[in-house]
Amino acid sequence: MANQIATFFASQPGDTQAAEVAGHLKSFWEPRMLQALYAHVDAGGEGLSPLVLQAVGRLRQPA
Repeated sequence: MANQIATFFASQPGDTQAAEVAGHLKSFWEPRMLQALYAHVDAGGEGLSPLVLQAVGRLRQPA
């Protein structure tokens, strides 16, 4: 599902796609879904698009 979200935002103009993906995940994914995504990234992130990996990096940055 994260890759589908990234595919949508990748088609948008500008250079804020990773921020848009991160914002969508933060706004619409419940904490358990985010934790599962983080665990998958920590295990190597196999199958995730580079845009998803960038978005997760943004989500994990201290506020």
